[in-house]
Amino acid sequence: MEKQEAKVADNLFYLTGKIDRLFTDRTLGAQKAFMDHVSKTVTDAKPIEAAAPENLLHAMVTYAIDFAQRSLLFWDVLRERGNIFIEHEEEGSPPLLAFQWEMVSDGRTFECPVNYALVRIIPPEGVEVDDAKRPFVIVDPRAGHGPGIGGFKKDSEVGVALRFGHPVYFVIFFPEPEPGQTVLDVASAKSKFLETVMERHPDSPKPIIYGNCQGGWASMLVAANDPDKVGPVVINGAPMSYWSGSWSGSGAENPMRYSGGLLGGSWVALLASDLGGGRFDGAHLVVNFESLNPENTFWTKYYNLWKKIDTERERFLEFERWWGGYYLMNEEEIHWIVDNLFIGNKLSRGEVKADPDTYVNLKAIRSPIVIFSSRGDNITPPQQAINWISDVYSSTAEIKANGQVIIMLLQEDVGHLGIFVSGKVVRKEHTKITRALRYIERLRPGLYVMEIKETPGKGEERYITTFKEVPLEELRQLNHLERKDEKPFQVVAQVSAMNEKAYTLFGRPLVRNMVNETTAQAGRMLHPLRAQRWLISDINPLMWPVAAMAPAVRAGRKPVSEDNPFCRLEGVWSEMIKGYLDFFRDLRDAVSESAFFQIYGSMVAMGAPEDAETGALPYEEEIHPCEPPYVKEALADIDRGGYPEAVARIMALVGLYAGPIPLHHLKRKGEFISSDEEMSGLSEDRLRQIRSEAAIMAHLEPERTLKALPLLLSKKGDRERILSLLEGWMSLEGITREQRGMLNRIGDLLHRSISSP
Repeated sequence: MEKQEAKVADNLFYLTGKIDRLFTDRTLGAQKAFMDHVSKTVTDAKPIEAAAPENLLHAMVTYAIDFAQRSLLFWDVLRERGNIFIEHEEEGSPPLLAFQWEMVSDGRTFECPVNYALVRIIPPEGVEVDDAKRPFVIVDPRAGHGPGIGGFKKDSEVGVALRFGHPVYFVIFFPEPEPGQTVLDVASAKSKFLETVMERHPDSPKPIIYGNCQGGWASMLVAANDPDKVGPVVINGAPMSYWSGSWSGSGAENPMRYSGGLLGGSWVALLASDLGGGRFDGAHLVVNFESLNPENTFWTKYYNLWKKIDTERERFLEFERWWGGYYLMNEEEIHWIVDNLFIGNKLSRGEVKADPDTYVNLKAIRSPIVIFSSRGDNITPPQQAINWISDVYSSTAEIKANGQVIIMLLQEDVGHLGIFVSGKVVRKEHTKITRALRYIERLRPGLYVMEIKETPGKGEERYITTFKEVPLEELRQLNHLERKDEKPFQVVAQVSAMNEKAYTLFGRPLVRNMVNETTAQAGRMLHPLRAQRWLISDINPLMWPVAAMAPAVRAGRKPVSEDNPFCRLEGVWSEMIKGYLDFFRDLRDAVSESAFFQIYGSMVAMGAPEDAETGALPYEEEIHPCEPPYVKEALADIDRGGYPEAVARIMALVGLYAGPIPLHHLKRKGEFISSDEEMSGLSEDRLRQIRSEAAIMAHLEPERTLKALPLLLSKKGDRERILSLLEGWMSLEGITREQRGMLNRIGDLLHRSISSP
């Protein structure tokens, strides 16, 4: 007993010292970043030359006129924003898509009604769509805002898919949830939407699901529950493993993941739902997003509008129209999301129930999965987007044994919203993803990194896309502490459960007795994010003079020169304000991170997680890759098969020694399959099965697979066709020395048996 107490004391002492050092490093880093910013601002500022008094007076007068004009026009734009907000609310907050659309299936009419619907995007004039191509089904996040971010502009995910000739469908949702709807009801409705899409396109392959943020994990739920209805799945900035992150480096990483623990868990979501009369206001989620970057929220966004008032108006209003549309959730929905994803982190660990008797098994997804994330995303960092793979699969061998293709695309600097709306990202990453989706099913099972390299070329030749196979173990490089920092989150889940019970017993009856529909509606309208919009609109008489004067000011606009000394001083002051707000953010995040680990790390040191139910999957035990029945069946069939199986196994054997695979190689592979009389007659499902079996054989039993090839090619004509193919493959660009060696071994083996009947 004494030894145990001494160990706990030592752990606490060590942990406290480590957290103190971390906090010191964070604060010193914040101070250095602030001082560097100030120094750079002063250094980069152009010196203000001495001027004659009359010139200085003229500069002051012209700047004052420009200042006044910009200020009035700035408030007029905010007034317009308020009017747009009110108009949008009165219209029922329709989806903000830049494309015309038609209703296909309304989830509100289902047996279990949900506030979701499937719409078809009508191609713009001049854009032709081929109904035989894979349909795209784009799923937007329901994370506070309304739908539309995937088709927010012409240069968008919708626009890219249309340019490639794909039919495009969009999953929208309405502001008010249906009574009693749950997340699993929504998943069931999306599955029905996929059925509808497949019925409308009977001659095309299975639809592609393109999920954004929370729409990403929602798409993975559907793909796991109904794998036979889903083609490739693309998840963009999706928080699949919410506990993940890191607490080492130059700054606090993903500070949002600490908020659940610091607030005491899921009881806060229940309180917000009770105050909303049983519905959770999405504006609360938007506040969390905005608080991550106070420099942009409180200053830069508005300063840029004021500074560039003559050119920024349209872009500002376009974005604010979407950003200011707040949607509601049922209590059951937000509670499920918080409990299963944010606090419990259950999806990646296989603890989410699909129904009372089964769990969601992400291994059930057999279609290729593309994961797009960014290092600049502080809402869903790469660790959260990717770590689910190592939660679900124990090794690279198991991924191959499961016949799964997983592709990771990592952007370096764009923020969370930029993943979906940045024109630059759309023209590069999303365009290349869409182009690659046609061919990625030709990849042998495994884990890949998708790399996009820029070249001096133009158009399609500007970027080169390659796929590099990596072992699952390399994912640990994204986690500085090998995920040891996730241990305190296990305690958060336990504390959350206790606090939720306490609130349910003692707080909830009081709150519910004080709330009715009138007070709930009043609370929503008085929310700061809504109030700042409708207060600065035409319903406020103080804004009427602004509306009256704005046209005259716009007509007599006199912009000041950028060389005006007062204009340059304004820029310096703006940079100083940005520096102070960033300094505040860094200190706040350092304090919250330190507090989180002081509270919950101390509990870990005292042994609190020993009772936590973590780690093991509830629906299966960890097993060796050779043990699953489908692996045993594949290995038992090494000596059986024909020409198609031989081709797949040769490709798998040669692929063991492949370097980065260019996209045009996959394209050539697809052209070969289409031109080959026997291979082209196979269905996509059969081709996928053959590739999966070949990958298992080549990975686990390469020598047996090699030696069995003559048995598969019992016909002399088949062997000669294969030998002809081998000669062509030897001359391919980019083939490695090891691949040539394998091709020579295969050729020698077949030549020795060429005289056999």
